[in-house]
Amino acid sequence: MFKNKKPSIGQKPGGLFINRIMMIKRFTLFVSLLILATATYAQESKFAPKREFRGVWIATVQNIDWPTKAAVGVNPAAQQQELIQILDEHQKTGINAIMLQVRPSTDAFYAKGREQWSRFLTGKQGLAPEPFYDPLEFAIQEAHKRGMELHAWINPYRATTSLVDSLTSPDHITRKTPEWFFSYGDKKYFNPGIPEVRSYIVDVILDIVRNYDIDGIHFDDYFYPYPGKDPLPDSTAYMQYGQSFANIEDWRRNNVDVLIESLGENIRSEKRHVKFGISPFGIWRNLAQDSLGSESNGLSGYSALYADARKWVQEGWIDYVNPQLYFPFHYAAAPYEKLLDWWAANSFGKHVYIGQGVYRAMEDREGWRNRQQLPNQVRYLRENPNVQGSVYFSSKSLTNNLAGFRDSLQHNFYKYPALHPQMQWLDDTAPAAPSELKEKKFLIFKSNKKAKLRWERPQDEQVYGYVIYRFEEGEPLNLENPKHIVKVIFDHTLESYDDESIRKGKKYQYVVTAIDRLKNESAPSNAIKAKF
Repeated sequence: MFKNKKPSIGQKPGGLFINRIMMIKRFTLFVSLLILATATYAQESKFAPKREFRGVWIATVQNIDWPTKAAVGVNPAAQQQELIQILDEHQKTGINAIMLQVRPSTDAFYAKGREQWSRFLTGKQGLAPEPFYDPLEFAIQEAHKRGMELHAWINPYRATTSLVDSLTSPDHITRKTPEWFFSYGDKKYFNPGIPEVRSYIVDVILDIVRNYDIDGIHFDDYFYPYPGKDPLPDSTAYMQYGQSFANIEDWRRNNVDVLIESLGENIRSEKRHVKFGISPFGIWRNLAQDSLGSESNGLSGYSALYADARKWVQEGWIDYVNPQLYFPFHYAAAPYEKLLDWWAANSFGKHVYIGQGVYRAMEDREGWRNRQQLPNQVRYLRENPNVQGSVYFSSKSLTNNLAGFRDSLQHNFYKYPALHPQMQWLDDTAPAAPSELKEKKFLIFKSNKKAKLRWERPQDEQVYGYVIYRFEEGEPLNLENPKHIVKVIFDHTLESYDDESIRKGKKYQYVVTAIDRLKNESAPSNAIKAKF
């Protein structure tokens, strides 16, 4: 209509022409906004997954993270307050899983078991907290209040952290059955080759599984001790129990395999929702040692620690592997990117969570001088579909914001909440949805800038909690975009939630879903509109 009719120089365009120009500008603006919105959502989807494991190790051995030495042996209220503060800080950061070390050296941070109280809790091995409290029970309750899983972190074989007799109780198991142990370096260890040892360790761990509402059992990298100058003193046990094996190394690996397989079976038999995961040393085997190994040249967990972590995943004995990749990109002996790709390629359908060494963030060493090292590691792992998250060592390094990494998580990577990844091999059935809700039973009260949501609990015993979603006017009800998650609740008894983050003049829509213990999610409830 207008293509042959142009105003001459110096002449003002007519009204019809102006309208046409304005229409074109509006359309261009609309397209630009649409492209921007699409790009923004794509970026959020790429860098903020709805499901991601975001864990942190809270180390109790030597009081690394908790409780502080100042709180050991004093009023337990001080220890409880320290832990609350730690959990609050991690909640702000966006952490959704706690690996709490509850058995640092054949001792206990819990009451309902067969081993003695830890000296790292009360100052003296075997001495109970006074006034009494159960640290593990307390930690589980506080973690669940914050929508965090609690994985009981256990050291299976380390018996003492010192050979000083005065630090070990006269009733400690190393004194009662000394034939089960050997000394190596400056510590005592269970001998994994003795069948009674393996049975005892399984029983210790099942005490925790049976008696506590934990979400997972977690081992770190300490199996057989890291090698020193001397050979391991287990030749007598090998002569007694290992004669069917070609060599002592294969026998040692089998000893660990038997424990891991037995534990996996027993944990699932007791509570199917309890996850079993292990955080091995970052290198399984090097390519030079095994055609299935990684492009690396460092210490091998398979050979040095007798930990065949690849086999444990392949056989399905564990639910997740959490390799400790405390190395920078392009590090010659152990390149982060090569090792991550290797573990991801050897996941066999199970989960891979990358262990990241926040404690190294301020080191004046190659790779770590780049303060973007850890953020870039998060970006890299999120590019791999076979990696489902991270676990950070350790708690104190993260809360102290070394190299500003906590800020990166809180304000960027973990800006929005995340549900835990599903483990479909344990359970893939979604719970009942709160879909029978009527508007009159899903009320919204507007007072003090608060929206009070109410619903009826689904009649399904598998319901463990709820996810609250909020959408602004005009936004599609897309439950896959995590920016719409207002709250993740681990409490099936609740029938309400107060949204205190609303803004005046806004129109919102809310929906609620139910989740089960393994974080399978139901269909959404009906949507409720609200104007403030």
